[in-house]
Parts: sequence; C-alpha cells; structure tokens
Amino acid sequence: MQLPAEPSERIVNAATPSQFRPVIFVVEDDEDIARLISHNLQAAGFEVQSFVSGASVLTEATREMPALFLLDVMLPGTDGFELCRHIRQTPALSATPIIFLTAKTSESDRVKGLELGGDDYITKPFSPRELVARIRTVLRGLGHTASGAEVLRLGDLEIDVSSMTVQVNGRNVLTTVREFRLLEYLASHRGRVLTRDQLLDAVWKETPFVTPRSIDVYIRRLREKIEHDPRHPQYLKTLRGIGYRFEVPK
Repeated sequence: MQLPAEPSERIVNAATPSQFRPVIFVVEDDEDIARLISHNLQAAGFEVQSFVSGASVLTEATREMPALFLLDVMLPGTDGFELCRHIRQTPALSATPIIFLTAKTSESDRVKGLELGGDDYITKPFSPRELVARIRTVLRGLGHTASGAEVLRLGDLEIDVSSMTVQVNGRNVLTTVREFRLLEYLASHRGRVLTRDQLLDAVWKETPFVTPRSIDVYIRRLREKIEHDPRHPQYLKTLRGIGYRFEVPK
C-alpha cells in the first residue's frame, strides 16, 4: 500500500551516500529531536534520511532500501504503528528492522508495537549512546545464526539461514528479523523444551524492553505464518508454565 505524498516532508538528507554506510530512515515530527538523532547516527557511521511524517516514506524506502526504520509513534496523519503495518505489508521492505522511538511507555503500547512487527521499542527521553547501541544490536541480528546449518528442512518447513528466508510447502513466508531469529533458534534446538528466559537470552540478550509476554506475541505471530492451523500448532508447542518446544510433525 502506498501513502500519498506531502510537500516539504523530508527535513534531513544526510551526508554523501556510501555503500559502506547503512541508511537509517528516521520518521520523527519533532525537528529538534530529528536533528539530534541524525547528528548522533551520522557520527556513529550511518547515513540518515529524516521525515516529519509517514506520507512518502514507503516510496522513498522502496527506492533507497534502508537498513532500518526508526519510527516515532505519535506522527501527524498516519501514526508510527500504522506506518509499521504498511512497511510489513510491502514485500521489498517486510524484513527490514523497525525500532519505535516514542513517549508512549505503557506495556500495551509496547506489545502493540511487537504485534505489528517492531524489533525494538525505545522510550523518550532517550540516551543517544543507547540509541546507537540498540540500532547496532538489531542490525547485528541480521547476521545471526544459531544452528550452523545453511538450510533446515523440517516437515514442510524450510528455513534458509544464509538468506534468512522461510518457506512452507514451497511458499515464501515473510518474517521480521526477530521472528526469523526466534524460529531458527527453536528449530535448531528441536525437541528441547526452552523456557521464555532462555529464548529471551538467546534472541533478545541486549534488548531490555522485551518481556516473557513479548515471547508469547512472537510465537503467536510465527504460528499464524507457518502453521496450517495456528490454534492447533504442529511445530511450535506450548509447555504451559514452562515455555516452548519445536517439534517436527510425523
């Protein structure tokens, strides 16, 4: 879905592009905060493009293919949650990491961000150093592998670790970076019961906002994508009061 463009929306176009500088799309309507973010990210070696609303973000993103989106939630017009939904529905961008940066601090907002496909959630006021560290942590996750195998073929499920792609019965399934990491970790430890704390430590070790309830959200999203009947899962089994186990259907 493509949102209508608005004039004079982009407020920062970072320094000379370089193939060695990951591009971060910052969508923040407070220009002072946007400039602060841009300054710190450029100093950390990133290229930055900033927008005050989400109107032309999808058009620009499909052209530039950013490494990561940093989204304010309370934006004029289309808010950050809705923009996240549009990004996840755009095939070329669906696996691009998304970090929310917002003054909304309630657990329900954090869970909503996760359910829509967010990879991290940072609340304002924030430390620029922590912001840079959290972005680097999410981007490092793109190269994460847990199993050592290039391709895991389990039942009608195929997990290609090198390309970070998932297929069910030969059909491509779009996942976020965190969803892929969680699925690959569970599949590579199939047959083992893994507690929520173990999964948090393995997949979200350096991301403090994620809670055990967040794990349940990610499992539910994965079931909706890979299970024939998410209400009666064959792969992702729940051990009530303990955690989860990946099983290969017989």
